[in-house]
Amino acid sequence: MSLLSRILNRVTPRSSAAAPAPWPQAPQSIRVSGGDGGALTIRAGWLIDGRGGPVRRNVRIVAKDGGIVGLWDASAEPEGFAAEVLPDYSGCTVIPGLVDSHVHLTLSGSADEEFRKRLRAASYESIRRVIGDHLQDHLNHGVVAVRDGGGTRGYALRCARGYSGPVRVCAAGRAWHREGRYGRLIGRPPGKGLGLAEAIRQDDEPVDHLKIVNSGLNSLTEYGKQSAPQFDLRQMSAAVKAAAERGLSIMVHANGAEPVRIAVAAVCRSIEHGFFMGKDNLARMADQGVTWVPTVVTMSAYARIFEQTGRNPDVALRTLDHQLEQLAIARLRGVRLALGTDSGSPGVDHGAAVIEEMKHLMQAGYSLPEAIHCATLNGARLIGGEFGLIEPGRPATFVIVEGGPSTLPEGLRKIRAVFICGIKQFEAG
Repeated sequence: MSLLSRILNRVTPRSSAAAPAPWPQAPQSIRVSGGDGGALTIRAGWLIDGRGGPVRRNVRIVAKDGGIVGLWDASAEPEGFAAEVLPDYSGCTVIPGLVDSHVHLTLSGSADEEFRKRLRAASYESIRRVIGDHLQDHLNHGVVAVRDGGGTRGYALRCARGYSGPVRVCAAGRAWHREGRYGRLIGRPPGKGLGLAEAIRQDDEPVDHLKIVNSGLNSLTEYGKQSAPQFDLRQMSAAVKAAAERGLSIMVHANGAEPVRIAVAAVCRSIEHGFFMGKDNLARMADQGVTWVPTVVTMSAYARIFEQTGRNPDVALRTLDHQLEQLAIARLRGVRLALGTDSGSPGVDHGAAVIEEMKHLMQAGYSLPEAIHCATLNGARLIGGEFGLIEPGRPATFVIVEGGPSTLPEGLRKIRAVFICGIKQFEAG
């Protein structure tokens, strides 16, 4: 049964009193080190460590008590470890666990608008099950952490607080937008008489980060159309300060030159989307250390949907090409980039979308190790995770993919195993 069919069978109105189902459990849960404190060795045919540098060949990864304690050439026998050797992975590539830095867990990648409306109106119990399916889809594609970009009812945040599964969930709760502007589907405006900063100070949602909407959506009918910013520099700077007082960072939805310029000048943590922001903003982002999450796959998804439904895909395709050009400039400028898919948008499926997004990075000139760097270490930095690199002292969190590096990123559809902090989440085949 397809994911869409499973969800359709589960979605119920908000008035439903159905009891919450348990979170789905991973097929296996095996700690890498035994009770005697012994170590475990993984023989990797190829290792892409997350730094963005060269691929290493024939490496032994030694893990103990949930962490990586050593990397050795396969021909060398590490001393001082009574190591159990896992099944031979010498025909596989090992990469760090992936991070999708922009998702919407309560939404589906379905392009059926009627179904999307039903999902938006569904009960919390139904959405909880949907989120469980989405998180399993992420794990099945090597994603070990997601950064949720908000929802109008805060269901992803509510679910995250009760979720005990293997995928780390960082949630924004309800995003902030200006009254009367875009953002109603993912958040709310400040209360009557309140400025943005004061609303942030008074809010008591136990969020992991904040989401602010500072522009509209991209036009799919008028190429390059830009919208005015929702908040000016004074308001955005005050919001960043208010968030810092709560120990929170801010992700900003911003397209177009002026909305992005304001968010970068206020030194927000990340720019989400950034379509048509221009070269000057890319230079400013590099200077300020602001991370860019480009979500390129949304445009290729819209183009595909339009072609399938007989609508004109030209604007979506031109917008895609322009975003690829901006990516190429960002790479040359040294902009820190984190992979994010906006999964839950039409045509953007949870988990699988990381493959297409990584392909787009490579289209724009990023090497495979550089694309994986964006999808691992840079994403982990955004959410404050210690994983993202395969090196001694880091958590034993990595993905084992069948075949050599040439199979990637498509090979993420054929994952052999996933380890999170020394726990094997599943073993395929």
